[in-house]
Amino acid sequence: MSRSNLLAVDAMGGDDAPAMVMAGLELAAARHPQAKFLIYGDEAVIGPMLAKTKRLKTQAVIHHSAETVTGDMKPTVALRLRDSSMRRAIDAVHGGEAAGVISAGNTGALLALSKIVLKTLPGIDRPAMAAIGPSAKGDVVMLDLGLNVVYDARNLVEFALMGEIFARVVLGLPAPSFGLLNIGSEEGKGDETLRSAAATLRDSPISGQFYGFVEGHDIAAGTVDVVVTDGFTGNVALKTGEGALKLVGELLKRVFSSGPLAKAGYLLARGGLQRLREWLDPRRYNGAVLLGLNGVVVKSHGGADAEGFAHAVDVALDMITHDFNQKIGDSLAALDKALLDPATVVPHV
Repeated sequence: MSRSNLLAVDAMGGDDAPAMVMAGLELAAARHPQAKFLIYGDEAVIGPMLAKTKRLKTQAVIHHSAETVTGDMKPTVALRLRDSSMRRAIDAVHGGEAAGVISAGNTGALLALSKIVLKTLPGIDRPAMAAIGPSAKGDVVMLDLGLNVVYDARNLVEFALMGEIFARVVLGLPAPSFGLLNIGSEEGKGDETLRSAAATLRDSPISGQFYGFVEGHDIAAGTVDVVVTDGFTGNVALKTGEGALKLVGELLKRVFSSGPLAKAGYLLARGGLQRLREWLDPRRYNGAVLLGLNGVVVKSHGGADAEGFAHAVDVALDMITHDFNQKIGDSLAALDKALLDPATVVPHV
């Protein structure tokens, strides 16, 4: 097997694991016939599931793991489990057996294990979590979403570079625009950290794509393709957005079930509402990525179904296929060269 198309999978993580994981992998195997999967988990449980699949059984190998990281387990406890499916899958990336790992398990444990085992790429001070969400103009990337509540200007610059490459790789945008989330769009707004990061980005090789400061409403408006912020603010914005989407869905249900005329209106609007449902379907946006580590790490939502998990696999394989980490290294080198010698013209990698 070539490492370049090999993904390590934690089969035991997630609310409905391992059945959901195996069903999701079957869907992913059909979409990616060249991909190979190293599946870690209880072989007595997942072996019969694999045997019943049509495509996955020809593209996967099971590695038995005796331990499981549970959803309520503290990261410090998870770190001591050397034979857990999550740890073994991450170890496969560290050992060069796989190019990436995916898990729907305990988020805190996945973050801790990935940071300790894989460590960050050269030139990256802190990893960041990125995810895709809906906007009025299409999909929007946002990072960081919870990893870094302590940060500096250089961290924000690194997040911007990684987010720009992520949007190119996963969304297929040739030159994605990006902005720094702030309390106002004017240049003088925000603290010194934000203003310093903005000044660096204006002098960077991708300055032409830097929009400047954006505000909270710009996220859903699609003002930029990539929204860059710190982990505390990003996580609050993410959870606020998720809550707003749920509220809209609940209000629509109430409106269209409020009486005979409302129900008739639903029948007339059913086609449009179905398109809206598909557009806002959270399964389309499943798969948060830990950027900046020595290996691709994708976190699927614990409550995802098979289709949602398959989408997270899509994201992981896109990152691997397009050599995401190499692009990060090239972009950082280009940035540092430009900052050291502003007269040098550095190509956009």
